[in-house]
Amino acid sequence: MSSPQRYNALKGVQDILPPDIYLWQKVESAARKIFASYGFHEIKAPIIESTALFTRSIGETTDIVEKEMYTFPDKAGRSITLRPEGTAPVVRAYVEHHLHTLPPPQKFFYSGPMFRYERPQKGRFRQFYQIGVEAFGVASAELDGEIISMLRVLLENLGLRELNFEVNSIGCEECRPSYRNSLQDFFSARLDDLCPDCTRRYESNPLRILDCKVERCIETRKGAPKVTDFLCGECRDHFEGVRSILRLLNISHVVNPNMVRGLDYYTRTTFEVTTEHLGSQKAVAAGGRYDRLVEEFGGPSTPAIGFAIGMERLTALLKETGVTEVPSPQVFVASIGKRATQEGLLLAERFRAKGLWVEVGYEGSLRSQLRRADKLASHYVFIMGDDELLSGKMQWKDLRDGSQGEVEITQAEEFVSSRLIR
Repeated sequence: MSSPQRYNALKGVQDILPPDIYLWQKVESAARKIFASYGFHEIKAPIIESTALFTRSIGETTDIVEKEMYTFPDKAGRSITLRPEGTAPVVRAYVEHHLHTLPPPQKFFYSGPMFRYERPQKGRFRQFYQIGVEAFGVASAELDGEIISMLRVLLENLGLRELNFEVNSIGCEECRPSYRNSLQDFFSARLDDLCPDCTRRYESNPLRILDCKVERCIETRKGAPKVTDFLCGECRDHFEGVRSILRLLNISHVVNPNMVRGLDYYTRTTFEVTTEHLGSQKAVAAGGRYDRLVEEFGGPSTPAIGFAIGMERLTALLKETGVTEVPSPQVFVASIGKRATQEGLLLAERFRAKGLWVEVGYEGSLRSQLRRADKLASHYVFIMGDDELLSGKMQWKDLRDGSQGEVEITQAEEFVSSRLIR
């Protein structure tokens, strides 16, 4: 008989198991609560979309489209792509369902897996998860500042403090061409010093050279023209307005003129939240404006802004800084004997009806059950056996402080409610 086949997860993906999953749930719960307080509604878009959706929005010359997308033909011969990012699907849904007919701003958030075929490293996977927000219909700097403030509120609510907020403006279709030409002039005599990707970017999208992480390109671009020196009057006023709102909201920030973001759809405001605790992959969250994308997808001219948070990087940062909290059972029911076991199960169900996490001993000696309760870090243990059934009382013990006593079985629910339910 042949040995059974063992299977492992594919390279670049991971299983998220307890206790880590509780940290993920904490992040997701905090995001839902805070986003709702700012008027954002959840939206769930499909994981698969038409490939053209991403080549048009992200840009055909970006690394994501050229190298990293999971693209395949379906049985009908259509080119399908596993979504590499969340903005384009939300914009597609916004246009397809005519959400622009509703009063602006229309505000949405999403969470779920994204897919990119890139080299796995710390905080970066081929299937990764993001939480993101998108707001449509308002072009004001006040909304930009409020979005960044909401991001700060979420991160601080999770216990993070040592974060850097970086902002920039990459202009609009009116002022960006002159900046593009200036960059090409600057790099024209330095092409031999650029990596092969940036040599190609020189013609297709020279702004992407500023976003390259290759050390030789970082050195070569020193002294390059700054985009903020080429902004038209409207873009300059908008950017100053954003910075004014950030100061009003007491959000410390720096201007990073090299932050152009890696996707072609961005206009004007771009921003990142970075940390020094994650090695070379410093960005925890990033976003910006994309005022032309809705129109490019067939909708009316609609300003929009959003951001995305990388869940793997965020949870890694929370673990790195010690912000973890693993839940434990509030009640453990240990029982000895068939009848006591049955009564214990009934009691556990009544406790659970009150919203408590309750574990039962199932089997084994009393000592082994109590050992399990201790390993689970249970708060209270109730012990039920034949003697307890005869007396109508059962023993309890608080494993946190060692206190113990007896309680009438009929009063157990009231006892638990007074001590565990707030």
